[in-house]
Amino acid sequence: MNFDLSEEQQMLNDSLRRFVTNEYSFEKRGEIISSGTGIDRATWSNFAEMGLLGFTFPEDFDGLGGNAVDTMVVMENFGRGLVVEPYLATVVLAGGLIRDAGNDAQKADILPGIASGERLLALAHYEPGARYNLSHVQTTTRKDGHHFRISGHKTAVLHGGQANQLVVSARTSGSVNDESGLSLFLVDRDAKGVKVDDFATHDGHRTAEISLSNVTVSADNLIGTADGAFPAIEKAVDLGIAALCAEAVGAMEAMNAATLEYIKTRKQFGVPIGKFQVLQHRMADMFIQTEQARTMAILAASEADSDDRAQRREAVSMAKTLVGQAARYVGQQGVQLHGGMGVTDEMFAAHLFKRLTLINLLFGDADHHLAQVSDGLLV
Repeated sequence: MNFDLSEEQQMLNDSLRRFVTNEYSFEKRGEIISSGTGIDRATWSNFAEMGLLGFTFPEDFDGLGGNAVDTMVVMENFGRGLVVEPYLATVVLAGGLIRDAGNDAQKADILPGIASGERLLALAHYEPGARYNLSHVQTTTRKDGHHFRISGHKTAVLHGGQANQLVVSARTSGSVNDESGLSLFLVDRDAKGVKVDDFATHDGHRTAEISLSNVTVSADNLIGTADGAFPAIEKAVDLGIAALCAEAVGAMEAMNAATLEYIKTRKQFGVPIGKFQVLQHRMADMFIQTEQARTMAILAASEADSDDRAQRREAVSMAKTLVGQAARYVGQQGVQLHGGMGVTDEMFAAHLFKRLTLINLLFGDADHHLAQVSDGLLV
């Protein structure tokens, strides 16, 4: 496997690293979180001007025709700065579904708006009791002439409160856990019958509980074909997992840097604690874990665009397993080496640890994906 970035990707990486360092300070991030909005519009506009919001969309729809490796570059840098804006929710998940499953009219209507920063979307798929089972959908819909009426409850909708529109999964046929019978609909967040409960997660991001009560949408809002949405949902989540793996690598790299700086300056017995060999060994182990995770994040990104379901899901699950384990190790070691200060809100390390913990849980934790690989459930 070629681990080298292309010249364009390296330029993107350098540009984003400078942006996160110079324009997205720890203090600014804190202000965004405290505002409760979940997004800084000026920062989001900067992302649009840099081309980040349409990177993986076709050029015919104001995109740049990029791929999952380009997303990896973006997300790794976002992980370094703990960017809280809804890039994963809007661009990778919901935007990816419109790109892969939408018709040309839907793409023309939605993708340019995402790319310009004017339109925010969120994927409303997971439901109470589903755990990590993607086919567990109880939300129902019934056809009513040229319309569909949707009723159900969605949980853990990433940035659902910030979205203008929701991509909602609903069952048009079959029973609760069937992969067949799922459909996707575009629903306005402020449509009659939609109730959004927006709240902050412990890592500073936003999520929402969303209930839909007899919500009426036009048949034109059906994304893709009725009853056949599961493969597109599954691929979108795999792309999301690959993006999260990259974000975790960036956060681990930042944790290593913050911890190294701390042990160089924190003194005990008259000398910096970084002089103690046992702590040097632990820092070396943190670095090794991060580099192993980086390798697996590259593997996930290289396979995430594949239409070979078994190959893609195996690569993504293997990556999520190792990255999740590494995230837990690096996060815990970083906090411990900071001592009691490591869990205070004033320390960047504490926020890195929170985000790494959440990344491990999102879309299946390390134990879940390890079981998937070990039990051969990915075909």
